[in-house]
Amino acid sequence: MSGHNESILREPLITGDNITYAKITDDILGPVENKPNKAWWIGFIFASLGALLWVVAVSYTFWNGIGAWGLNKTVGWAWDITGFVWWVGIGHAGTLISAVLLLFRQNWRNSINRSAEAMTIFAVICAATYVVSHMGRPWLAYWVLPLPNQFGSLWVNFNSPLVWDMFAISTYFSVSLLFWYTGLLPDIATIRDRAVGTRRKIYSIFSFGWSGSVKTWQRFEAVSLILAGISTPLVLSVHTIVSMDFATSVIPGWHTTIFPPYFVAGAIFSGFAMVLTLLLVARKVLGLENYITMFHIESMNKIIILTGSIVGVAYLTEFFIAWYSGSEYEQYAFINRSTGPYWWAYWMMMTCNVISPQLLWFKKIRLSIRATWILSIVVNIGMWFERFVIIVTSLHRDYIPSSWAMFSPTWVDVSVFVGSIGLFFTLFLLFLRVLPSIAIAEVKLLLKSASEQAKMKQIKEGHENKEYVTEYVESLEKFDSVKQEEYAKI
Repeated sequence: MSGHNESILREPLITGDNITYAKITDDILGPVENKPNKAWWIGFIFASLGALLWVVAVSYTFWNGIGAWGLNKTVGWAWDITGFVWWVGIGHAGTLISAVLLLFRQNWRNSINRSAEAMTIFAVICAATYVVSHMGRPWLAYWVLPLPNQFGSLWVNFNSPLVWDMFAISTYFSVSLLFWYTGLLPDIATIRDRAVGTRRKIYSIFSFGWSGSVKTWQRFEAVSLILAGISTPLVLSVHTIVSMDFATSVIPGWHTTIFPPYFVAGAIFSGFAMVLTLLLVARKVLGLENYITMFHIESMNKIIILTGSIVGVAYLTEFFIAWYSGSEYEQYAFINRSTGPYWWAYWMMMTCNVISPQLLWFKKIRLSIRATWILSIVVNIGMWFERFVIIVTSLHRDYIPSSWAMFSPTWVDVSVFVGSIGLFFTLFLLFLRVLPSIAIAEVKLLLKSASEQAKMKQIKEGHENKEYVTEYVESLEKFDSVKQEEYAKI
């Protein structure tokens, strides 16, 4: 076997026969260059209606103030901060897939990193809208920045975790956007070279004069590694700082040192679930089964099992520390979560986040497209309830029983949240129309080594051990895009 060939025991990252570099380009650019199909239009219409609802709800909030929400004197944070933390968490998988897996040379990231990165950008935008809305006076949002003395004494309180949030999330957004756009350059140039007229001029501007020379590729790879190195600490730091909004307070249920790692694990958990929610539909509608294979889906499911288990351990640790601390207030906060008025939210959280991911230990479920898609939605429902439970149940009952109160969302609360989901899907569907959802240049790197076609060639040439070939062919049974009859003929 020649030295550049990948081990036959490794499962292929590209399936299908007669795959060429030109076919990869045509397949991935098909949704961009051709008219959108009926499924895209249906999704876009529903998403646009959701985005319109968001515009109405946020405009109503700006006009009437945050009193339009269900907040009261005791529960000053509720659906708004729940939505903010939820969206920031969803944005974590993109950077993890892009940066961390790139540094570890995990080639299976090549087919999913582009969509995951786009998801990160759009999720952070949705999160930022919550922050601006909650300010009460959004036209003064720039006050969170360090301002020149001409503005007067408007320096922010750098001891506040809310200010740390602003710096962390703006840095995260900037680096993620730069990383995403840098990776897009060679693919935008490919669209430019195939386009004509006005379309060609537009893509020419956004390709920044990409020439495809050796020097250009060398710089591209160097910049990608540098940005990956910068982004990797951000994966850990951003949600750590978000968790400090709660952990640095003295409120029972919030004041705990487990929050930073627990929030990071939960963010990756929900982020990968959203990647699966999006890509399982996109691969079917856009016909990308050969590039987003069952291997990718199973790999993401394994990460969900791992991070879901970490989140489950964190839940148990919280209860243990509350008991071990001997603080009656801390103990009551956690007993109230599980047996108080919001018990249904707590047990919904436990069911969705701890129990449901364990079903993925079963290979049949882990390899089922339908089951995986349903579980990915269940996980994100559970992660929303987790943030709701942490925020609302820790606030609605404090040290003075006379100030206890219940939180009930208004139509504005619900509309802002549902509308933010519509905004997110609108942006993602527009992304699928104007930019390639898979990194063309990176997938092409896998064709001669990690594709089913290359491995089939090795088998036909008789370079492989028969036992290894048998094991390889058996591993292909889970792939829904592999023609088993071709192997029966050999």
